Amino acid sequence: MKSNLFFSIILIMISVITFAQTSSKDNQAVMIESQSKYGFSATVDSLSKAALAGGWKVTMIHDLQETMKKNGKEVLPVKVMEICSPGLAYQILSKDDLRDNSSMLPCRISVYEKADGKTYVSRMNTQAFTGMIDAEAARTVSQAFTEAERFVKTVTY
Repeated sequence: MKSNLFFSIILIMISVITFAQTSSKDNQAVMIESQSKYGFSATVDSLSKAALAGGWKVTMIHDLQETMKKNGKEVLPVKVMEICSPGLAYQILSKDDLRDNSSMLPCRISVYEKADGKTYVSRMNTQAFTGMIDAEAARTVSQAFTEAERFVKTVTY
């Protein structure tokens, strides 16, 4: 009876530890990819509108398919959108001791097609880096990530 209880407790502990490690790894993925509900152009347009409606700016859209074509290479459609929340960027850019985090600005969201004909959205999981940067910068980066995820969720499953 005691040995059954002991083994049950051990089994539960192993399950909890395994779940915690799996969850931790999922949360620490450097890149996040989601399938879009829309086609390529509609995804780019919808993301742009969502960012603008959220008070963000679309500072640049890089057409990497076009860039590659100019260099004699053919790739499927891919655009990298740079979006910025001026207020959040200011929190980092206005302080000398936080400016080293400026390479994380602006937020970038990539929209692309794969060979399966579907459109995908990827972005860096900046929250995975918050333990490695200054606490104040980490709060700002985390807030930016959370807001940008709301835009992405408008176009993804």
